[in-house]
Parts: sequence; C-alpha cells; structure tokens
Amino acid sequence: MHSEQDTPTADEAPDGYVDIVFVVEPNYAGWRLDRYLGQKIRRMTRERLQGVIRRGILCDERRLKPSTPVYPGLTFRLRRRASEEPETPTALPVVFQDAWLMVLDKPAGLPIHPTARYHKGTLVTLLRERFGERHAEPAHRLDRETSGLVVCGRTTESCRVLGRLFMSRDVHKEYLAICEGHPPEDSFVVDAPIAEGTELIRIAVRIDPVEGKESRTRFQVLQRFSRDGEPFALLRCFPETGRQHQIRIHLREAGFPLVGDKMYGPDPGYFDRFSKSCLEPEAWRRLRLPRHALHAARIVFPHPGSREQVVFEAPLPADLTDFIDGRPLPGALPETDAA
Repeated sequence: MHSEQDTPTADEAPDGYVDIVFVVEPNYAGWRLDRYLGQKIRRMTRERLQGVIRRGILCDERRLKPSTPVYPGLTFRLRRRASEEPETPTALPVVFQDAWLMVLDKPAGLPIHPTARYHKGTLVTLLRERFGERHAEPAHRLDRETSGLVVCGRTTESCRVLGRLFMSRDVHKEYLAICEGHPPEDSFVVDAPIAEGTELIRIAVRIDPVEGKESRTRFQVLQRFSRDGEPFALLRCFPETGRQHQIRIHLREAGFPLVGDKMYGPDPGYFDRFSKSCLEPEAWRRLRLPRHALHAARIVFPHPGSREQVVFEAPLPADLTDFIDGRPLPGALPETDAA
C-alpha cells in the first residue's frame, strides 16, 4: 500500500516519466494540434504524433485530439518515459529587454523547444525557470547547433505581432558562417527552390525545381583563410526567404558546405550515425568542428510597441573565432543527439 507521499499528484509525472510543457504561441492560432506539435517535434512523423496525442497528452482544460484547433495560451503536457538527457548549455545572455521584448544570444547546443530527447535543457525551459511562467516566448526558430540572436515576445500582443512579422519579409536577418573552400567571387547569390524531406533524412530539406518553394540567399565573403593547409572562408549570409535549413543547403548547392554540418556536409550518412552517437573519429576530423559553423549575428525589425526599426547584434562566439584564428579546437567531441 502506497502512502500519500508515494502517490504522485495529478500534476506530477510518476517515477520514470517526465512531462514536457507546451504553451501555444499566438502565431499558431487555429492550427490543428498534430500540425502544431509537428512544428515543435520535427523528427516525429505525423502518424506517430497522432498516436502520442491520443495516449500521452494531458490538459486540465479539455480533452485534446489530433484535430483539435489550438489557441494562444493553451497549455498542455506531453508525458513520456524519462531517458538520459544530453547536457546542454545553461548560459542565456540577454542582449536587450523591455516590456515588449527579450532578445537573447543563444549558445550553440541549446535547443529552443522541448523535443523527444530534450525536455529540461531547452531555451524555453530556462526562460520559465529564470523569469517565470509565460514571461517570454520565442518568436522564431534557430537550429540547436546554431548560435546567436533569438527574439522573444513578453506579452500576448507582442507575440502576436512578432509572429506575423516573422512569417512576413519584414524581418531582416544576417548570419555569419564558416564554409569549406575559397569562393572565387567576393559576393554570390544562390537562387534554388527548397522542398522538405529527403530519402535518407525526413527532417532534412532538398533542392527541388519542381516541388520546391522559392528560396534565395545572398552571400558576401568577409575573409578567406587557411587552417592546417585547408581553405576556408568567413561569409555574411543574407537569407531573402525563410526556409528551413536554407543557408546550409544553399551553401552546399554552391559547392562551399558549412564547416561541421552533419546533414549537408561531406557525407549524407554522418547525420544518422551522429543521431545514434556512433560517429567515427575520422568523420569528426572531416567535420572539423563539433557543431555547424553558423551564427545569427544581426536582426532588424519594427518594434512591436513603437513600430520603430530596432537593430540587435551578437558577436561571433569564441569557438568560431578560435577556428578562424588557428587556435586549438576542443579535444573531446560530443556524443549528442541531433535535434
């Protein structure tokens, strides 16, 4: 017989389980629940997500089904078996903060939203722990390995306005990237349509002139350099459209893949082996860095309150400046999941 202390409350996950909390952002209003979760947990198929919703979604307000329309502020929990979670960075530098906005300089390796593998070590979780429930919600995404600027809304109205801005072309973004090789021109453009999904990796994208959506990125060479006798370049990247993995696949298309990119780099098999924590030492040597060398460096958009243009910048982090300057790289390369 269990004592009162041994029995979990309705709000507590039982031993061996964890609850991943989701709070629906304003820009997802009206989406089906399975489509919303598909945006948050990209490695899971829609069919599998529908099964997860039927079995493991907990909501105090109502019973949720895959087809349930979500609305801003809807809070629910995904209960799943606990597994050992990879360590993630805990630093969360604040670049700017006012009543409407919080702008963060996200470290590489920190996922933004909870996923099947990461439930505690995420930017959203850190925000809630440090600043309180619903204090700030990210208005856009960065890949886990990408460092740099993340804009968060601090009010329902701010989240709604930012969501609309980021879905339009009213936000100007600039990234810094380190690529393999020396591009011959000081500036170049890749105009290549992008479609979702590949034969090997469901969450990857592909260049597809038939099924792809319009995608265009401008690149400017800032510096050509060599390291260990190999050519590299530091680029400033201007994505004119906002497709998933756009800069990464456009650099591969141009013949100058991003340093450290396991999905669009030297070998398409790297990502699968990396996901299973069995990427061989030779592969790590070819990748050169434990993460892909992409940094969200500058962002310009109308402030959701004043409507005046605001500009935020984040300097290139130490791991990338060390690579450029020829300094030693980390000796221990990580065995991490590729969320």
